[in-house]
Amino acid sequence: MNLRLPTPCLALLAGLLLPSAADAVDIVAHRGASFDAPENTLAAEKLAWKQNADAVETDIHLSKDGKLAVSHDKTTKRTAGRDALIADLTMAELKELDAGTWKTPKFAGEKIPVLDEQIALIPRGKRMLVEIKIGPEIVPELKRCLARTGASEKNITIISFNFESLKEVRKQLPRYQTLWLLGYRSPAAAKKAKAAPSPTVDEMIRDAKAAGLTGLDLQHTFPLTPADTKKIRDAGLQLHVWTVDEPEVAKHWIDLGVASITTNRPGWLREQLKL
Repeated sequence: MNLRLPTPCLALLAGLLLPSAADAVDIVAHRGASFDAPENTLAAEKLAWKQNADAVETDIHLSKDGKLAVSHDKTTKRTAGRDALIADLTMAELKELDAGTWKTPKFAGEKIPVLDEQIALIPRGKRMLVEIKIGPEIVPELKRCLARTGASEKNITIISFNFESLKEVRKQLPRYQTLWLLGYRSPAAAKKAKAAPSPTVDEMIRDAKAAGLTGLDLQHTFPLTPADTKKIRDAGLQLHVWTVDEPEVAKHWIDLGVASITTNRPGWLREQLKL
């Protein structure tokens, strides 16, 4: 006997059996849970895991003695109160600074970590997006760090705005996923700033594919259409978005089929989206 279900029932059954786009999206904690804790510190990372982030995004520079210092800025002025280049300080000198008080006194004494310390805190099944903030010269030490910590392509993804750094990662660490970070500048804004506008979708795809990159990680202001995102996926590239703290913006990108959303508020955003 053939049993035929009405179309509405079939739709309901499909909805129960197939994961929604929202179920598939990962929540990435931008510099850790940086809305609540001092960015890029171990405290911010630990809080991100408590808030059930799927991954933590972090930023690396090279210290004077060649260590992987975790910091977004190239100087320590904003987050540690000393106006000095990270590249001019040894890791021991960086560790003397207070990287927590600027956020709130309860985080007084938080230190600037090395990447090794952050990797050691990644729980089983979670991941870290490591953003290279400088040029390809950092890649050999990053390779050594990943080897000595036992980190692998299963829990580490390398991201950067620096295209040359990503190409060097592809040479030295070919198994690791690589995401190209891109900010959005409209043609009008570019003309006013006398700068180049953001690349087109076709240009991003062309360059990412030529370099063997895994995907694109785009600023949330990019005016992508469903046709654009289909084109990116059809090219075999992942699509990720940063930095989103508004639920409606997050829902827009979820509808576009993004693989992950980077946010300063991982726990709160997950609650708002009911993930």
